[in-house]
Amino acid sequence: MNFNTLRWRIASFYALLLLGVIVVVGVVLTFQLRAILFEGARAAVDRVGTDIASVVRGNGTGSIGDTLPIEETLTLPGNLDRWSSPTTYVEVDSASGAPEAKSSNMGAMTFAHSTSQRTVPVIYSEEATPVGHILVRDEFIHSPGAALIVKVGESLGTYDQTLQRTRSLLALVVTVSAFVVIFGSFALASSAVGPIDRMNAAMREIRSDQLGRRLGPSARTDELGRLAASFDDMLDRLQEGFARERQFISDASHELKTPLTVINANAQMLERWADRDPAIRADSLRAIRDESSGLARMVNGLLLLAKAESGDGIPREPVLLDGVVREAVRLGLPLAEAKHLTLEYLCESGGAEARVLGDPGLLRQLVSNLIENAVKFTESGAVVVALSATPEFATIVVSDTGVGIEEDALERVFDRFYRTDKSRNRGIEGTGLGLAIVRSIARIHEGTVSAARRPEGGSAFRVVLPTFTPLS
Repeated sequence: MNFNTLRWRIASFYALLLLGVIVVVGVVLTFQLRAILFEGARAAVDRVGTDIASVVRGNGTGSIGDTLPIEETLTLPGNLDRWSSPTTYVEVDSASGAPEAKSSNMGAMTFAHSTSQRTVPVIYSEEATPVGHILVRDEFIHSPGAALIVKVGESLGTYDQTLQRTRSLLALVVTVSAFVVIFGSFALASSAVGPIDRMNAAMREIRSDQLGRRLGPSARTDELGRLAASFDDMLDRLQEGFARERQFISDASHELKTPLTVINANAQMLERWADRDPAIRADSLRAIRDESSGLARMVNGLLLLAKAESGDGIPREPVLLDGVVREAVRLGLPLAEAKHLTLEYLCESGGAEARVLGDPGLLRQLVSNLIENAVKFTESGAVVVALSATPEFATIVVSDTGVGIEEDALERVFDRFYRTDKSRNRGIEGTGLGLAIVRSIARIHEGTVSAARRPEGGSAFRVVLPTFTPLS
């Protein structure tokens, strides 16, 4: 058995804790019982000793049916037996400590020597005698008619036997409880850890090619049930992420295949016909140049997308959005003018002072990608960029008068390499990464982006970013 496991740690902790409590309770009960028994014995000797003291102090010339002084009366044979019992012994000593009389049940036994020289009138002590363990009450009584020491002893044998039986019973209870606690703790630990072991075994069987497996719904509503549900949720996200990555690899391979095939084919044309036909050479070089430029744009887009999605190492600084958007609009003007489109910028309510915490270069890339996308799918009319802000959020809206987006494609347009039916025309340049980059940049700035069809025609892309308010 592996003792270095959570099961054994839990079982050991609970077993030691409960055993410690049982032992402490047993010790406390033993001491309390001994104190109770001792108080009972002490009450017995106090009762007898007080009775004898009252007789001595209340009768100066005789009180037990004699006319002799009380000191002499007490020493007469048999007179002390009225206070004795099978477990109670009485002895009277002189003030100097010499025994003068004792109850008949003491036989030849005497108590330990004592004198009248003391700081307290009554002394309690425990003595080992031939008849056993005895609690002795020793009182010096001084009255006008007497000066003597009265000793009353109470056998502790019965008390000791009761205490011993109680200790034996407690030891048995502790021993039985120890076994029960140990096995109970192990059963409790197994009950708590068993589901974890089963979950662990199920998790170990799940590999990257088996992400469809699940632990399944559990009837448990405790932490373990919630853990199993959270693990299934994590598998859902992992499966979705792996599916996206596989789709990305498939799409990237498809997108790279065409330009590489064109480049390879034209390279072979150059190898065979470049020296014989100048036209073929010129066409092949132009095709290689165009396709390699497209590949470079795609690689740069992938690198930018990776940087935006990771968010690692992105500098964060207060950025005035008005300047960023104006710069993106200025850079997009040549694209719009080449298609005879109007590119407008509207700084609406609060836009001039809107600040966000982020990277100005990435934010400019976000707006530029939206402008480039709008120009690409607009044949006539205008592209309008509007910036507005509230105390909590800044909003950038890029709208166009182009072909618009199909309803079923509004959510997918932000996927990598996704193209709508209208954009599959090879005459429309693009890598299929522009809007995916926009979404990733918005996410790392804790913002959102959405697309919508305009009722009057065209599309509108809305980016919402949390504003930054500097501390005053």
